Amino acid sequence: MPVPQPAAFRPLSVAPADVFTDNLAAHAKQEQYYGRRHQAVAWVRVVVFGAGALGGYYLFSNGNNLAGLAYVLALYVVFVLVMRWHSRLGYHYNHYRLLGVINQEELARLGGKLTQFDAGARYLDASHAYAADLDVFGPHSLFQLLSRATSRLGQDRLADWLRQAATPAVVRARQAAVAELTPDVIWQQEWQARARHFPRQNDDPRRFADWLQQPDFFADKAWLKVALFILPPLALTSAGLWLSGYSFGIVVPFLLVLGGINHYYRVARDDYFEHSDSMYDVLRAYRDQLALLETQTFTSPQLLGLQAVVNAPGTVPASQLIGQLASIVAYFSMRQSTLAAFFANNLLFWDFFWMWRLEAWKRKLGGKLATMLDVVAEVEALVSLAAYQFANPMYTVPELSSEALEFTAEGLGHPLIFSTERITNDFSTIGAGCTGVVTGSNMSGKTTFLRTVGVNMVLALAGGAVCASRLRLSPAQVYTAMRTQDNLAESTSSFYAELKRLRLLLELTAAGTPVFYLLDEILKGTNSRDRHRGARALIHQLHQRPASGLISTHDLELGALADELPGAVTNYSFNSTIEGDEIRFDYHLTPGLCRSFNASKLMQLMGIAIDVSAD
Repeated sequence: MPVPQPAAFRPLSVAPADVFTDNLAAHAKQEQYYGRRHQAVAWVRVVVFGAGALGGYYLFSNGNNLAGLAYVLALYVVFVLVMRWHSRLGYHYNHYRLLGVINQEELARLGGKLTQFDAGARYLDASHAYAADLDVFGPHSLFQLLSRATSRLGQDRLADWLRQAATPAVVRARQAAVAELTPDVIWQQEWQARARHFPRQNDDPRRFADWLQQPDFFADKAWLKVALFILPPLALTSAGLWLSGYSFGIVVPFLLVLGGINHYYRVARDDYFEHSDSMYDVLRAYRDQLALLETQTFTSPQLLGLQAVVNAPGTVPASQLIGQLASIVAYFSMRQSTLAAFFANNLLFWDFFWMWRLEAWKRKLGGKLATMLDVVAEVEALVSLAAYQFANPMYTVPELSSEALEFTAEGLGHPLIFSTERITNDFSTIGAGCTGVVTGSNMSGKTTFLRTVGVNMVLALAGGAVCASRLRLSPAQVYTAMRTQDNLAESTSSFYAELKRLRLLLELTAAGTPVFYLLDEILKGTNSRDRHRGARALIHQLHQRPASGLISTHDLELGALADELPGAVTNYSFNSTIEGDEIRFDYHLTPGLCRSFNASKLMQLMGIAIDVSAD
């Protein structure tokens, strides 16, 4: 039940916060308008129902049976029309309420308030190459910031994009599609709101789609299909004769036969119901979203391709096919009323009839349900990237480089830092075998910078905009070793867990995969001498591989590698200054080794007596 929308959308020159605030106010007015009308028509329903009941009672009680029947039927038609009017008003009222919620959520994201959004914890995997270290999923994560997906398939698709870098061709196709969707915030939000009308629309439909591929129940039961169209009319006729005065015995044979068949195939009937019941909301959500996709005008190849799938020439539009399936599934809900289900099944073969209709629908669709669901998932992920890009107009669309392992950024910042004074940095590395050694004092920003580089690479290779004024990068596998922890279940220390991560890195690079690594305080679980020897050996080994990256460390001696491997190892640092009892950080990446450290001062501030005169 689509809601009319403004024809034009606001230009990107308007601040996103102002767009969302204006939308919120406009939708609130529409919500109030339809709310008042919805309430008024509810009273009209009461009046029509009361008039029908009182008028019918008066006519029947005075012996005007024919007039009473005509009156009641007329009022029933009016009541049905009023109910439909009331339902449409309710849809509009709820639609504008949902649009208001969506704009409130956009404002929350701009303010960094992410706790209300799905964290995607189900996608967390400690063994993944980078997801855990870069806060891709979990509390205050990239997934919370990005995801506008309303369906489980859409959320899975976006998660897949964030977990696996796409090929250059796919990245460019996504960038073009996102660029087309980004300015049209009205369409983005309409896409989201249409699905949110249905409470259970987030249920996973893949099990249902797989189940539909199973052999038909009626495939080897031609006799039952014949009985389906013969027995119910005879049963209804016998019931009518009984109500006309014949003995109830005329109905009993049909109740026994239909009841016996229903009982014999009760497992199959239950199976159809259980697989279908949870899909009603999901299918209605997909129906309404596909209808929106079918009628939109696109120019980007990816969106045109997706639209062509659901608008195949000479076929019924996908939204209609999904709508038909939703209607069929809805009729199984008769089972929720035990008494109604008893009479419907034992007089009408109700379950069998809709099982037969479902199988007829399967033949009509030709096994394309999974393809249609895939289209919705793809658009969900694209809408998420487009909404994120609209909300952050100062971000840039990255350029893909043909150079080996290039990462050249200007004004690079972390998208999950929402301070208005976010510090950004410039950084560049080109070619394999290059390592940036980042030194710095505690809390100076070393680890955050590594995560900033990593999370923007993930965004870029998913097809999204990045938190930078300019970024040019080569496709590569991001690999991190930052948050290695003890694992009591595996009797693994944090040091051994880190060694396992580093071994996987070496195996990955040995296979010839271009890798961009981000290693934070490597080998911190051992003594300083072994740590230095191990880190030095690792950098030398990576220098021979198709890999480049950044290593943060407190070990200033690693800086000597810049002389051993000139052009391959570059020193960077984050520095701090101490003014009285205050430590000041500038969070700017600086060429060269760090010369200012603050551990002693921090310990002093925590109450540990440090004799600084002994230094």
